[in-house]
Amino acid sequence: MHSLPQDHTGARIARLRLERHLTQKALAELAGISYSALTKVEQGRLEASPFVVAACARAMRVEVATIQGQPYQDALRADQLDVLITPIRAALDVYDLGADPEISPRPLHELREASERLCAAVRAGEIKRVAGEVAALIEETTTAAHTHDSSDAWLVLASLYRTAYDVTTKLGFADLAQLALARMDWTAQRASDAVFGGAYQYFRALTYMREGKFRTGQRLIDLGLRTIEQADASRERAIVTGQLHLGGSVMAGRAHNDAQAMGHLAEAKRIADQTGEAPKVLWMAFGGTNVEVHRVSVLAELDKYDKAVDTADRIVLPADWPKSRKSHHWAEVARAQMWTGRLEASFASLQKARKAAPQQAKYHPLVRDTYASLEAAHRRLPDSFLSYGSWLTSQR
Repeated sequence: MHSLPQDHTGARIARLRLERHLTQKALAELAGISYSALTKVEQGRLEASPFVVAACARAMRVEVATIQGQPYQDALRADQLDVLITPIRAALDVYDLGADPEISPRPLHELREASERLCAAVRAGEIKRVAGEVAALIEETTTAAHTHDSSDAWLVLASLYRTAYDVTTKLGFADLAQLALARMDWTAQRASDAVFGGAYQYFRALTYMREGKFRTGQRLIDLGLRTIEQADASRERAIVTGQLHLGGSVMAGRAHNDAQAMGHLAEAKRIADQTGEAPKVLWMAFGGTNVEVHRVSVLAELDKYDKAVDTADRIVLPADWPKSRKSHHWAEVARAQMWTGRLEASFASLQKARKAAPQQAKYHPLVRDTYASLEAAHRRLPDSFLSYGSWLTSQR
């Protein structure tokens, strides 16, 4: 008995293809991918890579979100996460109304500390807690920012908008994530902070990467690099610059531009050698570890799965590295291991992803699609594997 018979990206590609009266051969030709890969993806025997998803989306003239979407609404509702989204949307909508006379905000240093705690909680994988607290804090800080009208106040609000972006992205609400980014840009401009402006372009580029619009995403990376050059030289500026190069490396990898991807990685490594590990600077987890973690991702995007697995085997994640980043890394390692036929190792990595940040892993499309591919490849499933699938689909 399988746990996720229809809950994978390949099944949704097949459904959209049939709605358009396309054969598998026709879609493969339109998308510029191999017929064999498409059939295996639709059957769930292979995880649909971002490159394949983007290619199919372009061929069928749909958004990537239409293929990936948010297929976990029932689980979100059962985990009482869906009810937390509406207050976030409402909090993002009052950005330009000025100070709310019915709100008496705490001192700015207390709001900053509360914002930092939420940033840390996101990195610890505490998605439900942050989703439940961020809306009220945004509304309180909106009033404080309009009252103080200072760079420091606007930057605290910008940080909270970034947290809203993090949460809504992890839960699959792409439209709300984009709205949070727009608010982040609005406040960063009022703070006149070029470093945060560069960070905004980085997050904005990631939204285009998820949509399969790699050329636009790379242009935004370039814009971010130009923007941050306007900031005074500092370790913070160097770290955001390095993170922009890491984003560019994955963007180029998904576009199958090997030379550009490796060029970005090389520049990020050069910067990381100077800055050292900086997991808490803007909570980007930049440093040598993140460069190597991104190298695994890039190699996988370039279909160099053996090299991705070999690289991952050499990485030792620091004990204090953010749990959310650990979880995402293990999900990517699981994908590479699955593609190289190392099925047991792949499942072990999925278990590590769950252990590091269970709330994040449960709603991570890569975790679910890799699990579905492993499920299709196993004829006899051990109890631990079936238990994992039950957890993914549990409505509690």
